[in-house]
Amino acid sequence: MTSGDSTTQRWVVLGAAGMLGQDVAAVAAAAGHEVTGLRRSDLDITDASAVLDAVAGHDVVVNCAAWTAVDEAETHEAEAFAANATGSAHVARAAAASGTRMVHVSTDYVFGGDGTTPYPEDAPVSPRSAYGRTKVAGEWAVRALAPDALVVRTAWLYGAGGRCFPRTIARAAGERDRLSVVDDQTGQPTWTADLADLIVRLVAAETPGGVYHGTSSGAVTWCGFAREVVAASDHQTPVDATTSAAYQLPAPRPAYSVLGHDRLREVGVEPIGDWAERWKAAAPVVLGAQ
Repeated sequence: MTSGDSTTQRWVVLGAAGMLGQDVAAVAAAAGHEVTGLRRSDLDITDASAVLDAVAGHDVVVNCAAWTAVDEAETHEAEAFAANATGSAHVARAAAASGTRMVHVSTDYVFGGDGTTPYPEDAPVSPRSAYGRTKVAGEWAVRALAPDALVVRTAWLYGAGGRCFPRTIARAAGERDRLSVVDDQTGQPTWTADLADLIVRLVAAETPGGVYHGTSSGAVTWCGFAREVVAASDHQTPVDATTSAAYQLPAPRPAYSVLGHDRLREVGVEPIGDWAERWKAAAPVVLGAQ
């Protein structure tokens, strides 16, 4: 059985209760695969033996489990490292031992965010936050222990299955007279359903192991995105532009989080479409889930 045929595969999704994990499980099941979703309460990925048992017997393991509290990681880096680096290493080791194809979800925070053109997949990493450092360590571990793994970096995720920027903005637009959103951070809003679809397509295409970028095309600032969200929510609330300096957050945010998609095109896999077009498709689903 191979990833490219129509035979049902056995998938296990780690972090299945999260916003992305929910959509990966749903999209893989819709593609005809047998999917087991494991939540944090079902599996502690820092337990090597438990991970080995959970991955065994599956054709594909998608690691959506992670410490994602960016600011808290600044004062809890050891705990973030345990999940994002050590836990990911356990999954990679288990995948290699059982011959399971691994998909590992990573982040734009591996970069410093001081670029001015889209980061290629092989750009040098230079994380500025504890979270970013732990995710870099996870990437290194996965690539060393499971060379055929697909490391998929993403950014600015939103979806129907959890707290996210659009739902927060839409709620605030209905409660306040004006909003103020940073306009000096640029990135690619990405719908979790689109990323889940990309992951399924990458596996089906039997793409070579390595790093791929799973973000929408195009780019926008948080302020620009907020204005589109407000418009989609049928509110008239003005959105004022502000700077990152106005918000004193523990972890530095990348000013430029635009990722390039050349490697996807090289392997014949179509990148996710333009963020604005995808938001139009996503908005009724994401905002309707509130």
